[in-house]
Amino acid sequence: MTSETARKKIIFALDVHGLDDIDRWAETLADKVGMFKVGKELFTSCGPAAVKAVQRHGGQVFLDLKYHDIPNTVAHAMLGAARLGVQLANLHALGGAEMMEAAANAVHKEFNDTERPRLLAVTILTSSTVETLRQVGIEHSVQDMVVRLARLAQASGMDGVVASPLEIGLIREACGPGFLIVTPGVRPSFASVDDQKRIMTPAEAVCCGADYLVIGRPIAKAPDPAQAAECIAAEIAEGAV
Repeated sequence: MTSETARKKIIFALDVHGLDDIDRWAETLADKVGMFKVGKELFTSCGPAAVKAVQRHGGQVFLDLKYHDIPNTVAHAMLGAARLGVQLANLHALGGAEMMEAAANAVHKEFNDTERPRLLAVTILTSSTVETLRQVGIEHSVQDMVVRLARLAQASGMDGVVASPLEIGLIREACGPGFLIVTPGVRPSFASVDDQKRIMTPAEAVCCGADYLVIGRPIAKAPDPAQAAECIAAEIAEGAV
């Protein structure tokens, strides 16, 4: 794998508070990563301006808002995300087939396939364990739920899922090679585990079939973030076939 291909697989998590922080990180990492993730905290603080700030620096955006509401509301929210020109946007698969279908139909109706974002469904959060699921009344294992939700998402018109690296192989087997897998819970050897419980190295995740890797703190907390991003890309390129 080339270093450029490896770089494009990295999504840097913009876990920051304001537009000045976005400018700083976008300038530092625009040519070191493939995409920037704008999540709930940043979008709540800055709104669509957060997306536009990344785009001004030539960056692409994964809008990680994990919509979960009634079908009509989620359909309009996902359509709004598509109109912002983001590359990836997501919702919660636990919202069900009707919700996911409504979102997919709304985006497909307005955008052609080359212009629209890829639509992702979150399966089970990487911070969740079997005990977490039991507390909310889900008696299946984490792995069983991830596969069940991935299949439901695919049948409902989603382009892929967000899932732990430990379930990549199961998802590939269940959903085939054309289904996108975006993987948080990735930690290079030089980084701490923090609060992620189901983790893997970047090279391992790509070898297992991940299309994109969401990486935040291992880059953001490094003494030299640009160098850290380059090291991760090199690790992916060297370790992935």
